[in-house]
Amino acid sequence: MQPGLIDLPWWGYVLAALGLTHITIAAVTIFLHRSQAHRAVDLHPVVSHFFRFWLWLTSGMVTKEWVAIHRKHHAKCETPEDPHSPQTRGIKKVLWEGSELYRAEAKVVETLEKYGHGTPGDWLERNVYSRHSAAGIWLMMALDLALFGPIGLTIWAVQMAWIPITAAGIINGIGHYWGYRNFASEDASTNILPWGILIGGEELHNNHHAYGTSARLSNKWYEFDIGWLYIKLMSYVGLATVRKLAPTVKWQPAKPLCDLDTLQAVITHRYDVMARFVKSVRADSMAEIARLKAGANLPQNRTFDSFRRWLYKEPTQLAAADKVELDTLLGKSERLQTVYRMRQELAAIWSRSTASREQLLEQLQAWCRRAEDSGIQSLKEFSVRLRRYA
Repeated sequence: MQPGLIDLPWWGYVLAALGLTHITIAAVTIFLHRSQAHRAVDLHPVVSHFFRFWLWLTSGMVTKEWVAIHRKHHAKCETPEDPHSPQTRGIKKVLWEGSELYRAEAKVVETLEKYGHGTPGDWLERNVYSRHSAAGIWLMMALDLALFGPIGLTIWAVQMAWIPITAAGIINGIGHYWGYRNFASEDASTNILPWGILIGGEELHNNHHAYGTSARLSNKWYEFDIGWLYIKLMSYVGLATVRKLAPTVKWQPAKPLCDLDTLQAVITHRYDVMARFVKSVRADSMAEIARLKAGANLPQNRTFDSFRRWLYKEPTQLAAADKVELDTLLGKSERLQTVYRMRQELAAIWSRSTASREQLLEQLQAWCRRAEDSGIQSLKEFSVRLRRYA
């Protein structure tokens, strides 16, 4: 077999394919996602033009289309208008036909006009990248053949499949269906893995939905976002400027009473607050569910996992069947009813946009008093934790 300009051992071609696809992933997460869609980072024009050119070669994606579809996803998340939610379209549909969903939404003029503002509109964009979006893909195939010989076709095929599988399928599908959650954001987003390497950091999808305009997707000490590493390296040499980061939770000794600073901290970290609330009531709720099972008041297949899932969601987000099951469960236990009611009352504090700060503070203080008078130890302890937010 006649080699191309570069003759490599078999493992060298594997590394070449991984390297080329990784550049594409970096272009998507840094340029399309964090810079263009969310304005979390400003990139030097040289970097922006390189990423645009590389995405033209390796994916044929048009910046305005990608940005508009992604912004609409955030604006309409988990609703029938969400372009690619597995919660409304089914996990199989998004996982295996994510690219088809993307192409269908890209044809919706209203989506592009409403959500695609602020994206590049220069001569190159108008006359090359947008007008001839498929030409770059064929140029990439010719380059792969010239560089690697016939094996270049395989490398090219991997490049073409990489974004549809990893971004359109895995992130848009599994990232809203299965994984762990650091934050009780108002959607079904999850972190797939704490090591955001293979897909550039996008694996940390729940972190992103909690703080969409943050340039860094990692949040916990054990999470690693390689896209953020690249941004930091570029910022050191003046090729990137970080505009916004997710707020970091800080703690202080518990105050005797919530004050305005506590209120501001609780509202700022509301997704963290709600996630910690669910974790704090875990042991009490599990014990209560076990007690109901022992007394034959509850089916044996009912576990805390279902109750936890309902705690994470707003009542309006629950399916009809879930509402029926939840009402049945709460009707059997005053203790679980108290826990669920306190969860709703806590979430209502930061959703009352018309209330003054003083009114919200009074409501937060009243919530803490009710928690401490509830007779449920986990609620009493969580009241103390709330007063530690700084």
